[in-house]
Order: sequence, then C-alpha cells, then structure tokens
Amino acid sequence: MQISLNGKPYESADGMTVAQLLKHLGIEGNRVAVELNLNILPKQEYATTALKEEDQVEVVHFVGGGTK
Repeated sequence: MQISLNGKPYESADGMTVAQLLKHLGIEGNRVAVELNLNILPKQEYATTALKEEDQVEVVHFVGGGTK
C-alpha cells in the first residue's frame, strides 16, 4: 500500500500500524513524534492505529544536544 512518509512516497504493508512502521524504520524510544494526516498522534495510539492507503505520515525524531 502506498503512503506518504515525510513528504515522499513509501510502500508499506497492508494493515501496518504506526508502531510497526517505526520499528521497521529502526526508530524506537520516547524522542519521536508522529503526525498522521496533519494531526499529532498520541503515543498510546501508535500500536492500535493502522495505516491506510494514501495516509500522510510525518515522523520527527528528536536528538539531544546543546550549546557550549
């Protein structure tokens, strides 16, 4: 099934959940935010939200750092 991932076409398995997508992409941990069809998806819904054809997914992975 075709979705948009961070603005680019992406082929995902039918019925894949957001949590499965993140795992497939190698993204784990608490420093991630997911926007699904222009709405921020609560973390507790990642495992139960199945992706659908033409969904628009934006994944932001936060990286720690600072200034000297």
